[in-house]
Amino acid sequence: MTVFPSTPHVLLLPGWQNSDASHWQSLWEQRYGYTRVQQHDWQRPLRGDWSIQLQEAVLDSERDVVLVAHSLGCMLAAWWAAHSPLAKTRVKAALLVAPGDVEQADLRQILPGWSPVMLQRLPFRSVLVGSRNDPYCSFARAQQMAQAWGSELVDLGHAGHINSDSGLGDWDAGHALLQQLMKD
Repeated sequence: MTVFPSTPHVLLLPGWQNSDASHWQSLWEQRYGYTRVQQHDWQRPLRGDWSIQLQEAVLDSERDVVLVAHSLGCMLAAWWAAHSPLAKTRVKAALLVAPGDVEQADLRQILPGWSPVMLQRLPFRSVLVGSRNDPYCSFARAQQMAQAWGSELVDLGHAGHINSDSGLGDWDAGHALLQQLMKD
């Protein structure tokens, strides 16, 4: 009898205010059946609460997981990975897109409790996709995060916050990155 490794369970980690219906994360959820990690409060995110929701989602999965994070979801992934033993044993990889720099003065006020950014090496493979004109994170800061997290950095050019406003639609190139990450 041949045993095939199971495909990892893809968990979507939206950022602050969730991902709207035209966001690539929402389109991937509909198209591919990926699982969105639901949060109790998308408007006033509490880091501890969000971390518990991620912990529960990983525990509830019957398979290993791959994280697909956007914006504050990237900060969640980094924070959770530094504190949960499950990050080493259950997470195969992560696609981290347009991290929100919660140390920026305006974001620090809007998102209290999320600063400082956890700049510790991730215990799983990761790719960070950054934009050169992201209003929530400079490209230099995205480079710093990628280096600290041990992530491969992908420069998406001038794509804003890599969200619905960026006009990416299904973002097939991003999904190809995810598929490659899941193969490795």
